[in-house]
Amino acid sequence: MKNLSNTQFFKVEPAPKIEPKDILEIVYNALKEKGYNPVNQIVGYIMSGDPTYITSHNGARSLVMKVERDELVEEMLKFYIGHHSWK
Repeated sequence: MKNLSNTQFFKVEPAPKIEPKDILEIVYNALKEKGYNPVNQIVGYIMSGDPTYITSHNGARSLVMKVERDELVEEMLKFYIGHHSWK
């Protein structure tokens, strides 16, 4: 039997950081695959904070809750502005 009076050490590697744009893409595709209107569902989530607007299909719900809603809005706004030459 091991000596339980000694401190045991272990190292946990951090999970790779997933960017908000990647999360939006995964969530969008999961919603589309399940037959939902992705835009309506994502807007509903952002406005209410209720994660049930997002399907759990492909882990979309747990992923979207890993990022703040304002970061999702920021990502979408940056994309929109970048594609409309407002800079």
